[in-house]
Amino acid sequence: MKDTDRQAALDYHAYPHPGKISVTATKPLVTQRDLSLAYSPGVAAACEEIVEDPANVFRYTGRGNLVGVITNGTAVLGLGNIGALASKPVMEGKAVLFKKFAGLDVFDIEINETDPDKLVEIIAGLEATFGGINLEDIKAPECFTVERKLRERMKIPVFHDDQHGTAITVCAAVVNGLAVAGKRIEDVKLVTSGAGAAALACLDLLVDLGLPLEHIWVTDIEGVVYEGRKKLMDADKERFARKTKARTLAEVIEGADVFLGLSAGNVLKPEMVATMAANPLILALANPNPEILPEAAHAVRDDIIMATGRSDYPNQVNNVLCFPYIFRGALDVGATTITREMEKAAVLAIANLAREEQNEVVAAAYGTYDISFGRDYLIPKPFDPRLIVRIAPA
Repeated sequence: MKDTDRQAALDYHAYPHPGKISVTATKPLVTQRDLSLAYSPGVAAACEEIVEDPANVFRYTGRGNLVGVITNGTAVLGLGNIGALASKPVMEGKAVLFKKFAGLDVFDIEINETDPDKLVEIIAGLEATFGGINLEDIKAPECFTVERKLRERMKIPVFHDDQHGTAITVCAAVVNGLAVAGKRIEDVKLVTSGAGAAALACLDLLVDLGLPLEHIWVTDIEGVVYEGRKKLMDADKERFARKTKARTLAEVIEGADVFLGLSAGNVLKPEMVATMAANPLILALANPNPEILPEAAHAVRDDIIMATGRSDYPNQVNNVLCFPYIFRGALDVGATTITREMEKAAVLAIANLAREEQNEVVAAAYGTYDISFGRDYLIPKPFDPRLIVRIAPA
């Protein structure tokens, strides 16, 4: 980050008040009577109604519009294991996105606990407070265990956005990218760089959308995930192990239709891109430096369909297209969980919206009316106001 940009970011967080969120009263608090209704003795009436019928909590409190964004700071995007305290600006940022795009209120909670069982106990104890839980920036493989156990115990939606929000947005980009390339998901070969929580969640959802498991090749920092490998393996990764003598990304990328990068900058080399199939779809999503820069990929061949995680290139794959709206929909219908069918519906809603004609709000936000579905426009822009009416009801 340039020094000027860094200072601008620090000033943004510091002024005119420290941080990015605050609590605002939704009822008048002007007179003595207002006070007696808001707190003692009037508040007792609301409490008694909830005792009589727990469902009344949604009528008399803000629980039905309140999401907990919860982390232990062990896997913060681009920063790593920075701990609970230093992760707070990220969680506040998530909170403002929930509010801006879906009108949802958020309490961000940073927990200084790395033991997954203890973390589960702490979060599960917060069920009475929230209508839903958004887990954020918890490292793999612990994140799988934490989410799984919480979903089993809690009767409200629990959603690990690093896994499922990423997967939904990525899958929408893949669906549309393959449509542009004129390919069917059942026929393509996909290679990943990265085998963390986000990558594995993407693969699981892609399989549910029709990608054959045997068409998937997974690589990580140790190379190809193959049968019999011992180093850096776990049960979740083992599902994608292949019986092969190939050991490197360069070996398995040949003939690939799709490259999915959720790893580190500059791991996909131009000479690897040259060996991919015609009209390859490259999703280089590492931040801030993608697995390959678009200009480097396009220098090798001109038939590439390219997406990154950055806003300064076309086709930014950003979770903000998903998480505010899937929570909006889940809370509006009183869902107790976010199902795979809901995730698949969100994928198709995002993909289909990109194919519609653009409106003036989008054009004004991005300073151009030249936005139409194709190689440089695979998924909607974050400021598209139609996202909430397409995804939430889906």
